[in-house]
Amino acid sequence: MIIVCPHCRKKHDIDEKRIPANVTMARCKGCGNRFPLQEAIEKPASPAPSAGGGQERRARIIGVTLSKGGVGKTTTAVNLATGLALAGFEVLLIDTDTQGQASFCLGVHPKAGLTELVTEELSAAEAVVKARERLDLLAGGKSLAGLKRIIDRKDFGGELTLAESIRPLEGRYDYIIVDTSPGWDPLTINVLFMVREVLVPVSLEVMSVQGLVEFLKSLASIQKYRKELELKYILPTFRDRRVKNADVILEKLHEVYGDMVCEAIRYNVRLSEAPALGQTIYEFAPGSNGAQDYRELVRKVADNPKLFR
Repeated sequence: MIIVCPHCRKKHDIDEKRIPANVTMARCKGCGNRFPLQEAIEKPASPAPSAGGGQERRARIIGVTLSKGGVGKTTTAVNLATGLALAGFEVLLIDTDTQGQASFCLGVHPKAGLTELVTEELSAAEAVVKARERLDLLAGGKSLAGLKRIIDRKDFGGELTLAESIRPLEGRYDYIIVDTSPGWDPLTINVLFMVREVLVPVSLEVMSVQGLVEFLKSLASIQKYRKELELKYILPTFRDRRVKNADVILEKLHEVYGDMVCEAIRYNVRLSEAPALGQTIYEFAPGSNGAQDYRELVRKVADNPKLFR
């Protein structure tokens, strides 16, 4: 029989004879969310439609975040979003960093973005820009500093500011990838009240792992109020076999976090060179280790090992 996840619309072909009689809940292998088994069988959700119409899809919203800087958050967010778009998904990349580096990495120069959408100065159609085929961008930048002040001045519900503004966009995309700034500020908290999955890049060094431990404590404080928020992926970055103890740290991550740990992104100078030309790693050096490693990340996130084969 076919079971359809009500969260991400992923179909699962299950042999009903193998389901124990007392099982009432199931977990989706695609998005990781749990749902009532009987409801999914009786009322299967429809698959995501094409842009032409039909029932509205519900995007998987993934936050790329860690309080520590210099771990490859923007590089990961941009290349994950672009890779998913290349794989055929409709993707929105949201930049919540005041530096606005996602725009720089993609070689686009939007005049507006996330701030103008939240303050309702512009509609979604005006604030969102097309960055690549099947990839849209809601840009960040210096104006986000003002948005932080707006959030701070709210007496109630400030943590839901971004979630409320983004909600109308969810039905247009398969994935929404959210890039965040370092630190722990009102925008980061807003992101964690908006996303449903968290991807944490961790460079293979002791200070970064310590930053992961501290971040997970903060994440747990949000999860008390958002049970659906899930730490889904831990992505080791800057793997360099010449660096002492890097493999030891990677082994420890696998030991502690198990299947959440993705294949490591190897240190690759091409990844740092590509943004200067406004290109993704797939455009700048498609045969490089960096491109290969981010394709592997796309396969893991999409739960489809056949992508790009």
